[in-house]
Amino acid sequence: MRASRLLSLLLLLQTRGRMTAQELADELEVSVRTVYRDVESLGSSGVPVYADRGPAGGYQLLDGYRTRLTGLTGDEAGTLFLAGMPGPAAELGLGSLLATAELKLRAALPGELADRADGVRERFHLDAPGWFRADEPTPHLATVADAVWRARLLEVRYRRWKAPREVTRTLSPLGVVLKAGRWYLVAGFRERITAYRVVNVLDAAVLDEPAHRPAGFDLADFWREWTERYERGVYTAQATVRMTTEALDRMAYVFPPEMARVARAGAGPPGDDGWLTTTVPIESIRHGHIELLKLGADAEVLDPPELRERFAATARGLGRTYLAAGQDNTPAARQDSTPAACQDNTPAARQDSTPAVGQDSTPAVGQDSTPAVSQDSTKPGPDGPGLRVDQSSDQ
Repeated sequence: MRASRLLSLLLLLQTRGRMTAQELADELEVSVRTVYRDVESLGSSGVPVYADRGPAGGYQLLDGYRTRLTGLTGDEAGTLFLAGMPGPAAELGLGSLLATAELKLRAALPGELADRADGVRERFHLDAPGWFRADEPTPHLATVADAVWRARLLEVRYRRWKAPREVTRTLSPLGVVLKAGRWYLVAGFRERITAYRVVNVLDAAVLDEPAHRPAGFDLADFWREWTERYERGVYTAQATVRMTTEALDRMAYVFPPEMARVARAGAGPPGDDGWLTTTVPIESIRHGHIELLKLGADAEVLDPPELRERFAATARGLGRTYLAAGQDNTPAARQDSTPAACQDNTPAARQDSTPAVGQDSTPAVGQDSTPAVSQDSTKPGPDGPGLRVDQSSDQ
């Protein structure tokens, strides 16, 4: 361990030039006092390292001195695929090995190539996680990775979505995958190979028995096929939805890619009113309700009936909260009142009914002649038949 640290210190001075004791301590993750001892050891072994005192001082090597001890160990060479990803390397427990491997490579490069490598490092940065996502707690990732590297069986206690929620499995680990900031373990269990979310591993222990790796197994090929199969299989139902062309365009930004792709592929031609009908894949009634609410007043669910009824219930709830705003908006009044626009939703009733808001000569919202809730019932609106939010207002 100390020999590796001494070599790292030497390579740091060779590749970066003058460095202070504090800078060396930060890089090597040791104390300043340890740096003092290591520098003294290097000097005693014949390395021409000297110190410049003063505010701009530090340790440096005699001009022209270069070490040839730049060969990579097997473990260090195995971390080079993580070059440029120090965060994931550290999570896997390989941070120090990767840093040493990069130092050795940098020290072995001729001057021009070394400068070019530094230029790439200064101009390229990989940030794997998606936006607005905190790091997942993966306390057992290093243990999982250790089983992968050593090709040993792994016993895990795992939390899954179906009952029983917690299960114990003995897995044959085949690889780890980092996708959008989320770690997955690809492993075999009995005759099946699948992926496990590492964040759901509650406990893990590496066993002494060797893991079985199928002949010809390719991690990248498996992952591509598995993700495609997962995306196709996760949507077990579909909804028929009437929406505006603007809503269809918006789906690409606020919906999962597969939902947006299928909706666009199945969209019919828009009518004169700018509305069209399409089919949207959903995982369940609850999932469809959550996702399609993102389109607000620009979409109307036509089928299945259970999903349409859930949207009707949501509209009634929103009506109790917002449409009674000009009357009595206390909690007690909201519990007892049902807006007229939500009481009868049949086409005949829609043609004859006048929304409760805006019955007098003064519009409920705004001072012009166009009320916030349109009384034009000649065409169904995006909030459901008979209730159309004025398109000039912000949605």
